[in-house]
Amino acid sequence: MTLVPEAGDNPAQPIQLRETSGTMQPASVEVQVVVIGAGPSGLAAAACLKQRGIDSLIVEQAEQVGHTWRRHYDRLHLHTAKKHSALPFRPFPADTPLYPSRDQVIEYLEDYAAAFELQPRFGTQVTDAAPTSTGWRLHTSKGGVEAANLVIAAGYNRVPLRPELEGLTEFEGKVLHSSEYRTGRDFQGERVLVVGCGNSGAEIALDLAEQGAQPTLVVRSPIHVTPREVFGTPTQVTNIRLSRLPVALADFIALRTLPLLVGDLSAYGIERPSIGPNAQILKHGRIPLIDVGTIEAIKAGRIRVSPGIVRFSSTQVHFQDGEAQAFDTVVLATGYTTGLASFLHNASDILDPRGRPPAFGEETLPGLYFVGYRNPPTGALREAGIEAKRVAGLIAGKVAP
Repeated sequence: MTLVPEAGDNPAQPIQLRETSGTMQPASVEVQVVVIGAGPSGLAAAACLKQRGIDSLIVEQAEQVGHTWRRHYDRLHLHTAKKHSALPFRPFPADTPLYPSRDQVIEYLEDYAAAFELQPRFGTQVTDAAPTSTGWRLHTSKGGVEAANLVIAAGYNRVPLRPELEGLTEFEGKVLHSSEYRTGRDFQGERVLVVGCGNSGAEIALDLAEQGAQPTLVVRSPIHVTPREVFGTPTQVTNIRLSRLPVALADFIALRTLPLLVGDLSAYGIERPSIGPNAQILKHGRIPLIDVGTIEAIKAGRIRVSPGIVRFSSTQVHFQDGEAQAFDTVVLATGYTTGLASFLHNASDILDPRGRPPAFGEETLPGLYFVGYRNPPTGALREAGIEAKRVAGLIAGKVAP
């Protein structure tokens, strides 16, 4: 016997469960809204819909909420303040620190789902999502779903990106993606190369240094660096204020302020971009490095910085400056892809070259919405909450009272 969702006559009413006997057969259901993903964005979208009296079917490939957060490294804390990182209608607990830890975020997501009585259909992989004359049809590992509205909120950190690096397959040491990294304690005494100087790569290099490893951080191209706080105020708060200005003006201010805050890092192998941080995000999708101690460790010599990689050999890595160094382990902090093309019908006609949707919190195609596919300086969780509210309002406007 298994349980499958059963939609009532009124699509705005809660989805009921019915029992079916016999062998496990895929079920086909009809619902008003399907939400793909039970991470922060999907939970926020479902909660905002519920606040408007609209129930949704949440499908999640993993077996728990917040799957992506559970695979992050142990040291991780939010780089954004809890006040501006809480999902709609429910703040973080009062005793949570200003920058919640990974485990505190996971606990918050579990509490959020319980508070709004959200019951995702776990272990359900979406293999195809295609438009129909009345909405969207999904094929999943547990049957088909017909929905008038589809909210895709599976996360921009869904599929680890592993670039093709010359000779990497010949390297005899350990190679892992940052999604597989947990703690620097596993690499004590080892020479570890961290490829990628985004926020994850920089913090992993710091964690390695603090845990007794010998990390080298690859900084291939110029990057903006900003402290997590300025005179006790979270940088996110400043970014929220600057976001109300035109991009050119916000960047004009940033380009003149950041050098005063972090100084000239070129002597340490970190160059500042010629364009402002907002322009860099728009053009290249690269967000500033929010420093939580990495720069100090670099200045102290506990983290080495190397330029771009030319090639790997069996035991060494050859760099653009002509040097070659031996390493025991390589951590690829090279980011993720959305993975949307793996199930979204005609994805190439919808997504941009980086696999991201063209609009956020809006109706991209009839009945199709995306939530949580941005990582701006104002905070990814904050923006996901804003988008979730907007999407819920748009869908509510189409549902008969």
